[in-house]
Amino acid sequence: MNGIILINKEKGYTSHDVVNIARKVLHTKKVGHGGTLDPDATGLLVLCVNKATKTLQFISNDAKVYQAKLTLGLASDTFDISGEILERQEVRQYSREEIVQALESFLGQSEQVPPIYSALKVKGKKLYEYARNNEAVEIEPRQITITAIELIGYQDNVIEFKVACSKGTYIRSLCVDIAAKLGTIGLMSDLVRLQAGSFSLEDAVTIEQFKNNEYEILPIESALKGYPSITVDEKIVIHGKPIESDLKGDVAVYNDQGKILAIYRSDSQGYLRSVRGLF
Repeated sequence: MNGIILINKEKGYTSHDVVNIARKVLHTKKVGHGGTLDPDATGLLVLCVNKATKTLQFISNDAKVYQAKLTLGLASDTFDISGEILERQEVRQYSREEIVQALESFLGQSEQVPPIYSALKVKGKKLYEYARNNEAVEIEPRQITITAIELIGYQDNVIEFKVACSKGTYIRSLCVDIAAKLGTIGLMSDLVRLQAGSFSLEDAVTIEQFKNNEYEILPIESALKGYPSITVDEKIVIHGKPIESDLKGDVAVYNDQGKILAIYRSDSQGYLRSVRGLF
């Protein structure tokens, strides 16, 4: 069995919990996921099985779409509602225009500081390990891109919004930054992943459905649906030869039967060169 399975993760499960469940159900150790969801977050978790695990690095790099809730007037050590509340503030009523303006100020590229309670590694150690040991650590800001952000609702100091963002964007940090833009404090009180690359939550199954074998195995090719593509003789890929092409970036390479063979990447000389074989 090789392919992709889309899971609608519930609260209380870590992403690794879901991977372990999949390994037991599918009777294979070769299962991975295409981007971590925190235990309190819900929504789309992309599982890759056996040969499809070769596409994980590309799925992880795909843009993501989330729906989040930001509660104003509270701050926690983890930047979300599951952490220890460090501060409370009275919050004034904001107009819709003020909130929209604050949200849209984050469109485009910017620098974001990841939360200390995260699995991001600094000097070989995860940030949350520094936090738990009360060790000081310098967290470098990272460049992120927000391609779309919209207000869904605002009531009782809770802002609900939808955001499309690049890999490495922490929505918890974004919530804190949006609150700061409004002149107050805030934390993320809910998060749902709606989309990862070309995959959608609408096509995902619950963990219970998965355990009952009510799921679909998507072909490996579906992981690279949005990539530019080229069709070549299979022997070119087998021998690792470069391909002359004006395509840029990562390119999905297929044989004439439509089977994915590899991911190639453009160079400065007008050639595509092999990055990852998938056959």
